[in-house]
Amino acid sequence: MNDRMKRTIIAITCLIMAISCAKKEDSGYVGPSEIQIENGVMTPETLLALGRLSDPQLSPDGSKILYGVSYTDIAANRSCRNLFLCNPDGTGKVQLTRYAKSVNGARWSADGKSIYFLQGGQLWKAALKGNKLGKRVQLSDVPEGIGDFKLSPDQQQVLYVSTVKNTALQQPADRYEDLDKAQAYATEDLMYRHWDHWVTEVPRTYVAPLGKAKITPDNSLDILGTEELFELPTEPFGGAEQLDWAPDSRHIVYSCRKKTGKEYAFSTNCGIYIYDILTGATIDVKTDGGYDTDPVWSADGQHIAWISMARDGYEADRQRLFVADVEILEDEADGQNVGVRVQNVRELLPDFDHDVAGPVWHNDEIFFNALVGEGIQALYCADLTGDVQRITAPDWNFDFFSPFAVLETADGVELLASYYCLKFPTELVSVKITAAGVTFAQLTDENQHIIGQLSDVKDERVWVETVDHQQMLCWVLYPPQFDPAKQYPAIEIVLGGPQGSNSQDWSYRWCYRLMAQQGYIVILPNRRGTTAFGQAWKEQISGDYPGLNMQDYLSAGRYIKGQPYVNKLACVGASYGGYSAYMLEGLHGDLYDCFIAHAGIFDEKQLWFTTEEMWFANWDNGGLTEYAYEPGKTGPAGDGVTFGGMQQAGAPYASTPKAQRHYANSPSTMVTKWHTPILCIHGMMDYRIPYEQGMAAFNAAQMMGVPSKLVVFPEENHWILQPQNSLYWHRVFYDWLDRWMK
Repeated sequence: MNDRMKRTIIAITCLIMAISCAKKEDSGYVGPSEIQIENGVMTPETLLALGRLSDPQLSPDGSKILYGVSYTDIAANRSCRNLFLCNPDGTGKVQLTRYAKSVNGARWSADGKSIYFLQGGQLWKAALKGNKLGKRVQLSDVPEGIGDFKLSPDQQQVLYVSTVKNTALQQPADRYEDLDKAQAYATEDLMYRHWDHWVTEVPRTYVAPLGKAKITPDNSLDILGTEELFELPTEPFGGAEQLDWAPDSRHIVYSCRKKTGKEYAFSTNCGIYIYDILTGATIDVKTDGGYDTDPVWSADGQHIAWISMARDGYEADRQRLFVADVEILEDEADGQNVGVRVQNVRELLPDFDHDVAGPVWHNDEIFFNALVGEGIQALYCADLTGDVQRITAPDWNFDFFSPFAVLETADGVELLASYYCLKFPTELVSVKITAAGVTFAQLTDENQHIIGQLSDVKDERVWVETVDHQQMLCWVLYPPQFDPAKQYPAIEIVLGGPQGSNSQDWSYRWCYRLMAQQGYIVILPNRRGTTAFGQAWKEQISGDYPGLNMQDYLSAGRYIKGQPYVNKLACVGASYGGYSAYMLEGLHGDLYDCFIAHAGIFDEKQLWFTTEEMWFANWDNGGLTEYAYEPGKTGPAGDGVTFGGMQQAGAPYASTPKAQRHYANSPSTMVTKWHTPILCIHGMMDYRIPYEQGMAAFNAAQMMGVPSKLVVFPEENHWILQPQNSLYWHRVFYDWLDRWMK
């Protein structure tokens, strides 16, 4: 056999193998990482190698859990999400798909024989054959794409989210046909951009028949009909969880902020509505003035529950659990369903001083999660009388999320949920409630092949006394093989939000375990404004950015730096945490040895005139609670209440005491006191806190002679999402820390 023939045979063999492999997985498929860890040390590359588990769904017969896992290919600068199955006890894991394009929103058919999912912006269906998924069938052809969907209970219809053109934001070709290559945006109203995009399109929700012709705009019904260009669901984070089908497959309950332009920019008023598909009628469920979100229908169709905030313009008001009774109206002549009546709208837990999240019905009970006083996210259960019970124990140091399924068992109830902690990312978990007590068991271990290679880290709670003699919870993580006889550098985390919590959290950017595994002690203070410690503690921060919460940070910093095993201390944070870093740079004296500020607010006056969600700055910079406001009424200029018909108590030109104090104490007013090395990071597509804020802080540091560095990401927003950008972010982050701390 000559060499040419040998090469031909080898080529044919390789081709056959390639075709065989292609049948198993698409070209470009991204699978689990096989990274090898050296000496048990976690690195940024390790963090990006972890699989990200999400969106578990129990099969109709309760025999399988369907979920997705996303893996990252750093070299290709992309991630890809595929589907998996396992038994309810976590055994029998199999991989269903090996697609090169991500699969999202996967849902079971009612008979459990097929899977519906989104891929490439369209809806697909594939038959489940044992533990394998059959050929994909495309069900939709929507030019603008589908972003999310929900099947009706009878699976004869589907509601889906797509977009329509925003006529309030014009581009040249919209008016002049000969300018099709010109690029510009023109507007005469606010909310022309949001978070990370110019608002050229508005999300809308449609209903279409399922299982007949392909879903297209021609056979789809816009739930909002001819109403103005309101968003449904509400941007920037809303999805199909803001809508829910009634058991009768005729009615849809949804959350919507029915405002546009300046009214939208200054308001958080999202209402709850019920839409009748057959008649087109919409019922307005009367609610208070703030956010009303996450509506869910009970299985018997007799109740709806949702999360409600009382005050308009305050995005961090207490998240209350609301319930309403729903009566099906029938025609006296033929007994046909002619609509619904909503009555007895009420707050179910008026004395519950924590934020309710993720309501899930089971019979006449509602399961939910809430951040509570131990600095963790716990599971609760409430009945319709308002009796509430905590399920998960105070010493279970995990953040639990609301169950995705509730199962009746021979000896009690089993909740299938997810959780994570400071040591590992999201996994599935079972929580069993029996007469003997409550127990939990982890069902999946997606990243054990990586986490198991790492040296362990220790975390603990400590309580630090504040300047006004209150006790503040702080989490502290210690490096592997921590020895109190040695000395270590430390990092203090200054939290974003400003309302939020330092809990048993896991993040793929602010990964506290990664910081500890780089040899740093990490302290996470729950300063004023954090959400696990009651409304008064959370609410104090509004109108007091320069005040007590900054002193809380200094108290935590002095505590940790005062330990004999700490030699240097860094202050790092993002968003409001970036603001905090800029503020503390001018306040700290010599407490901190370096700063890192990501996406931080530097000049409050400039931010007021360039941010987009005006309700946020309006409330937190001035505090609406001091003023009675009647929409549409215009007060005299300078009274601090209304200008041009809009309530603007937090504006730089308002005369309110809170606003005047706030702007007089912006970080930009204290740059002459800056003297500590600082790293400023920002994304150019961040429209909540525009990137000029980071540039201004860096320029100020340079002019003050402060060692400083500026990093700007042209294609990133408030977060850093692209894999290689994320890896670069981490390398810059740790290079800066090591330079000044080690």
